[in-house]
Amino acid sequence: MPAESGIAEAAAVLRSGGLVAFPTETVYGLGANALDARAAARIFEAKARPSFDPLISHLADAADLPGLVGAVPPAVAALVERFWPGPLTLIVDRPAVIPPIVTSGLDTMAVRVPDEPSARALIAAAGVPVAAPSANRFGQLSPTRAEHVVAGLGGAVDVVLDGGPTRCGIESTIVDARGDRPVVLRLGALPVEALVEAVGPVEIRQGSSGQPVAPGTLAAHYAPRTPLRLGAAAEEDGGRRGFLAFREPPAGGDWAAVEVLSPEGDLTAAAARLFDALHRLDATGVTEIVAEPVPEVGVGRAINDRLRRAAATWR
Repeated sequence: MPAESGIAEAAAVLRSGGLVAFPTETVYGLGANALDARAAARIFEAKARPSFDPLISHLADAADLPGLVGAVPPAVAALVERFWPGPLTLIVDRPAVIPPIVTSGLDTMAVRVPDEPSARALIAAAGVPVAAPSANRFGQLSPTRAEHVVAGLGGAVDVVLDGGPTRCGIESTIVDARGDRPVVLRLGALPVEALVEAVGPVEIRQGSSGQPVAPGTLAAHYAPRTPLRLGAAAEEDGGRRGFLAFREPPAGGDWAAVEVLSPEGDLTAAAARLFDALHRLDATGVTEIVAEPVPEVGVGRAINDRLRRAAATWR
């Protein structure tokens, strides 16, 4: 149903323990009442998500954070002031009101305020924080359109709000700012350069050998059903292969399908089209997708991160 006209119904579903897929500025989220352990468990079941991978909780307004978690560390508060609402998820101490299943048993929680009016209106109408990972099967391509959600999750979702294509196209940046220096745990739609400009030097620490401390940090993730590898186009490529290009189609090779992320070389536009383009290539029936890396700067870091993790699924 349309996002704007379906908010009241969707909010009622959330309050009753149901699942609602809704648009944010990053990707579509699969939402449940973050205060309800049974509702949160439905997220893990619908996505076939392992219980060790924590969820992000979403608030309607930055002013709601102290009421949920209590005292907010100064460095966290500074990032909230600068970047919320927006594609920045922050790590805070988990309050007792948030069930451990939401944080996969961690004593911390991930939280953000989305920069999408219909998402904030939904959360406000529900009157509860909303736990919401991406609305897809675990490890697969993130959904940036409502039709991606329906194709991937089908009847596992009680309500799908359709807000059209998402603006950013990739997930939020995740930062832990509770220590001496902010730590980037996941690259995302908010570039590292913007963080550095706001707060000074940051550490980038992605993934771990143990339990993830933030979602989306497993080595293999964000993958199409079709095998994907990173690389440039080669003369011997083509046939039943598809190619994901940054600025222009490959000069050689007889490719079955080609997607160009941004003919203008705009990394923000490329990020917005990334998952949508991969969904289209995945639907063509090609035997392999070859993805061209983009410049490793700005949001290009996050694009390459997603492509590397997708490729790792098929190694």
